[in-house]
Amino acid sequence: ENRPIPEPGPNEVLLRMHSVGICGSDVHYWQHGRIGDFVVKDPMVLGHEASGTVVKVGSGVTHLKPGDRVAIEPGVPREMDEFCKTGRYNLSPTIFFCATPPDDGNLCRYYKHSASYCYKLPDNVTFEEGALIEPLSVGIHACKRAGVTLGSKVFVSGSGPIGLVNVIVAKMMDLSASRLQKAKEVGADFTIQVKNETPQEVASKVESVLGCMPEITVECTGVQACIQAGIYATRSGGTVVLVGLGPEMVTVPIVNAAVREVDVRGIFRYCNTWPVAIALLASKRINVKPLVTHRFPLEKALEAFETTKRGEGVKVML
Repeated sequence: ENRPIPEPGPNEVLLRMHSVGICGSDVHYWQHGRIGDFVVKDPMVLGHEASGTVVKVGSGVTHLKPGDRVAIEPGVPREMDEFCKTGRYNLSPTIFFCATPPDDGNLCRYYKHSASYCYKLPDNVTFEEGALIEPLSVGIHACKRAGVTLGSKVFVSGSGPIGLVNVIVAKMMDLSASRLQKAKEVGADFTIQVKNETPQEVASKVESVLGCMPEITVECTGVQACIQAGIYATRSGGTVVLVGLGPEMVTVPIVNAAVREVDVRGIFRYCNTWPVAIALLASKRINVKPLVTHRFPLEKALEAFETTKRGEGVKVML
């Protein structure tokens, strides 16, 4: 509350924040102080799923003006390196990223950001939808990496927020009991409740309900058994995309994948997805509004984080 209002640089904009979603990574930093090699060493502002209103623009900014409603892409390259030149700026080792140590996020009242990574929202796209573009972008990037196209048979493993956005995107590109119900609501043709089955049994269930083995599996849990099931479930010659992050080392049936020419691909965040996401939302081809299940004012941020930590609902929005 007592942070000074920042002054935007020549190519930056100052924003009054409106909607910020809470991500599992925010909760993980709050609880554990690190994610892999990213360690919180100093006080850090959380939040990277965000939208707001432009308050002030830097001297070099021409495409935005005060009053514009924008969605914020949290990853901004610091230099034009080889990854930026090939359009894969998300892989740049020096990228700035909101709420990844040591970079502050945007869960605050006023925030400044690179103007090039603020995208104007059409009048028919809400602030909440603008904030949801960040998790939606994970789904878009994953489905691009997987090669999802019209008619693809897709198995999405996991029905948390990222699993659900992958269902939404896969269906558009055409793809917990309460979360499985939400998956049905947003477009899943079939859902499977996994209890004590082996990965091979889960794979058989997937083939049974789909009527065939899926060409594409999008694994959103990071759980070892789910990754194993994803490989076993995928049709020979197909693709498994690993979205969920779990332990650094996992045991997987890599020989099974190799001899069946199943490609295993990773994703790291996203790139070049905000324009696509805005177009999808503005055209009403997709609907992300059902994902928001809880809303809190900034003053109740702790309660919002506690709600996310308990795994209640799907997406908590501040």
